[in-house]
Amino acid sequence: MTSQTLSPAGQRSTIAIVGNRNAGKSTLFNRLLGQDISITSAQAGTTTDAVSKAYELIPVGAVTFYDTAGLDDEGELGKLRIKNAENIIKKADIILYIIGKEGLDGKIEEQLREWHIRGRRFIPVFNFADSTKPDKFTKAVSQLYDGISVSAKTGAGIEELKDRIIKMLSEMRQAPSLLEGLINKKDTVILVTPIDAAAPKGRLILPQVQVLRECLDMGAITTVVQPENLKQALSTLKNPPALVITDSQAVKEVAAIVNKEIPLTTFSMLYARAKWNFQQMVAGSKLIAKLKDNSKILIAEGCSHHITCNDIGRIKIPALLKKYTGKELNIEFATGNDFPEDLSPYELVIHCGGCMLHPSEISYRLQTCINKNIPITNYGMVISLTQGILERVAAPLL
Repeated sequence: MTSQTLSPAGQRSTIAIVGNRNAGKSTLFNRLLGQDISITSAQAGTTTDAVSKAYELIPVGAVTFYDTAGLDDEGELGKLRIKNAENIIKKADIILYIIGKEGLDGKIEEQLREWHIRGRRFIPVFNFADSTKPDKFTKAVSQLYDGISVSAKTGAGIEELKDRIIKMLSEMRQAPSLLEGLINKKDTVILVTPIDAAAPKGRLILPQVQVLRECLDMGAITTVVQPENLKQALSTLKNPPALVITDSQAVKEVAAIVNKEIPLTTFSMLYARAKWNFQQMVAGSKLIAKLKDNSKILIAEGCSHHITCNDIGRIKIPALLKKYTGKELNIEFATGNDFPEDLSPYELVIHCGGCMLHPSEISYRLQTCINKNIPITNYGMVISLTQGILERVAAPLL
């Protein structure tokens, strides 16, 4: 297996190929990947739903390319396709704006200008260098935004475009450290990892795997136990561990076992510090005590999955909120890409850890909350708060 199949979606950079209909987006998509994945045709609007493909882009590693519908699509269905493309643009690390034979127009120039002002990473790509001289493109885009001319048909300029993408990703790509500043080489770390009912048989959930790998990479002496074996694991140590990390769903049980002088936190807390805004999310969790009857809450999940009777977002969190607040709350759910743009109806957003979300998507969701002044927290913080342990598990990260 290659890293493109093994790398979680949250660790793959995303590259969106966008533009008007018949700009040659799908042909370019196929050319970049070296495979006929998207259907191509001279008929405008061939691409309807977005097509994605994981790809090994050496030397930066696994990325995901998205081929999208035309931004000038028409009709009611066309509006939905445009909306889908815009959602992909929001979470993309790099945007390739494909410009067709017609060249630039005012709308394209306005969009490029907006991205430039907002600091988005994008590359304007003129896609018909084999048949049309891109005079206007070269003058208006190449100089201002470092655009590039290619031919998806012949392959001219494709390697240069890949080099440009690689350079951009190399400048920005650094996975957030979950344990930086918390442990040192040869420190003893205990990971308390109850077997999650939602995890496929024979596998740990992604946060547990990523923290374990980082412990090993940092040279820590790492013990992995289930909650019922924690006392025994602690008793075998000559010295107290430098850190105990537990799944949030076992935090109350673990806190009762681990001496208060030993630093204790949760996988969810580590994700909040590394991938989100830790202080913002702690503050958001503390607002739960101020909720009133019928307060509207959004519980957001980063990925789609089968709902079970023990589902943390759909079942456990709502039950904990009701017990802690004593209120009848109005709770709505958002799954996968269905994170709403308009958060104004909500008083609080409670998000999953985001282990399957790329930093660009997390940044977008955080900024959406900030723009509407909506507090946000995550599952683990809510669990720790309602168990009366939030201050303790947050302390090692402050």
